Amino acid sequence: QVQLVESGGGLVQAGGSLTLSCAASGLTFSNNAMGWFRQPPGKEREFVAAISRRFGITDYADSVKGRFTISRDNAKNMGWLQMNSLKPEDTAVYYCAATPPGTSIATLGVEYEYWGQGTQVTVSS
Repeated sequence: QVQLVESGGGLVQAGGSLTLSCAASGLTFSNNAMGWFRQPPGKEREFVAAISRRFGITDYADSVKGRFTISRDNAKNMGWLQMNSLKPEDTAVYYCAATPPGTSIATLGVEYEYWGQGTQVTVSS
C-alpha cells in the first residue's frame, strides 16, 4: 500500500521560512515523479512544484519561483519543499503527490496517482 506522509507545516510570519517533508512508502520512489500542490482557503487545488524521478529536473508555479525549492532523496524515499520569503497568500493546505511509475515529471494534478493527507501552512501578515 502506497503512503505519502507530509510534515513540517505550521504558523509562520510573513518573510519567514518553512520546510515541508514528504515520506513515501510502498513504492519504488525512484520510479515516480513527485510534486507539491496546495489548496488555499476557499479555492481550488493548485500546482506548486514538481521534480523528475531522476536527474533532479524541476518546475515551479510562477507564484513561487525564486522562493521555493523542491528536492528529493530516492535512497531515503523522501521529498522536501523548502519555502522562503513566505507571504500571506501562501497560506494553504500543502499536499505531496507521486505519479504512476514511469512518468518523468508532471505539473497537472490529474497526472498524479498518489496523494498525502496534507499539512497546513499559515502565513501571518
